Amino acid sequence: MPSEFPAGPQAIDQLIDARWIVPVEPENLLLEHHSLAIHQGRIVALLPSAEAHQRYAPREHFALNDHLLLPGLVNLHTHAAMTLLRGFADDMPLMRWLTERIWPAEQRHVAPEFVRDGTLLACWEMLRGGVTCFNDMYFFPQAAAKAALEAGMRAALGITVFEFPSAYGSDAEDYLAKGLATRDALADAPLISFCLAPHAPYTVADKTFERVAVLADQLDLPVHIHVHETEEEIAGSLKEHGVRPLQRLKHLGLLGPQLIAVHAVHLLDAEIDLLAEHGSHVAHCPTSNMKLASGLAPVGALLTKGVGVGLGTDGAASNNRLDVLQEMRHAALLAKLGSRDAACLPAHQALRMSTLDGARALGLSSEIGSLVPGKAADLCALRLDGWEIQPCFDPVSHLVYVAGREQISHVWVAGKLRIKDTRPVDLDTAALLAKAQIWNSAIIYKH
Repeated sequence: MPSEFPAGPQAIDQLIDARWIVPVEPENLLLEHHSLAIHQGRIVALLPSAEAHQRYAPREHFALNDHLLLPGLVNLHTHAAMTLLRGFADDMPLMRWLTERIWPAEQRHVAPEFVRDGTLLACWEMLRGGVTCFNDMYFFPQAAAKAALEAGMRAALGITVFEFPSAYGSDAEDYLAKGLATRDALADAPLISFCLAPHAPYTVADKTFERVAVLADQLDLPVHIHVHETEEEIAGSLKEHGVRPLQRLKHLGLLGPQLIAVHAVHLLDAEIDLLAEHGSHVAHCPTSNMKLASGLAPVGALLTKGVGVGLGTDGAASNNRLDVLQEMRHAALLAKLGSRDAACLPAHQALRMSTLDGARALGLSSEIGSLVPGKAADLCALRLDGWEIQPCFDPVSHLVYVAGREQISHVWVAGKLRIKDTRPVDLDTAALLAKAQIWNSAIIYKH
């Protein structure tokens, strides 16, 4: 028989009230005075606050009365451990930056300890800026995974591939074998996923690309690769292979929905059509493209053709911040400049690029990227009541064009609070700073 008494409020882990919530799905929606209910790391409901208070009995309650609540940001391309090389090689073009400074420094210093410490520093920098998931391409992915799990952050780790030897691998087959073994070892880690990450067309041979294409199909993994970053890269490909890099990747079976083409700055109209036809994705890194003078990516044309574009910071050695809020602003402004259209890449679309579109590229859109019941509770809150950013007419516009990462107040990953009232949770900041200073001294001493 049914009970004579109405059921009481449902017990849940957390209820977050916010002045505004932008769920990203549906598009262009901004909710006022709504609440997000979270239980066991997942979103249970998104509903008006008055109704939420009647329906739920939360273990923790957050009243964010002056805040915008949004999905956690996705950094679609970075080299997290290179945070230890922040500012080490500034004001140089890409190939000189690599050959004269970065690669020699890496040969001297890269080891599991370097990767673990640098990635941990990167994770907390990203979390402080509202980033809850990053797509990494670097050596020793097991050390990177250890740091990400310690920080409680979601990571898509690259099975990085080069032809030349390093402290990590001897040749392409060795890189692949070690990366795949790391993937197997971390199969049960809930916050860790993987991408195949051949570095670039100029560092990977045809035979290796063919092997990567087979593995991507067999294992259903994204393929994360620098491509069409500079004019020199394209000229080199024409000289060595007789075709531009993207056409070479097409011949080798790499184009498809699994491809994440990083930078994609120098594209012909036919190449934009090729990316759209194959459902490929682009990781747009506007700040790094500016700093290395690589060029202005045709983002407006890519979006017009329906190519999925997410945002990445690149590494801290070429940005020099792991700040996706900054990338949103730069992406929106540069798209307007490049297209000469002030309506190109509006604020809601820039936010979607940094959340749901990045998640889609990583094959994680069923799990993260929007505030939808059933998805993981990866989210952040932005405080908008500071005198220095007033007045606020449109919170989403403010997010993209006004606010900075210093306004990020709270960050959750899978329902676990990682930043509270702007401060890291469960972090010994003095120990983290000490490790950074040790590496700073070691790198200067051995340079």
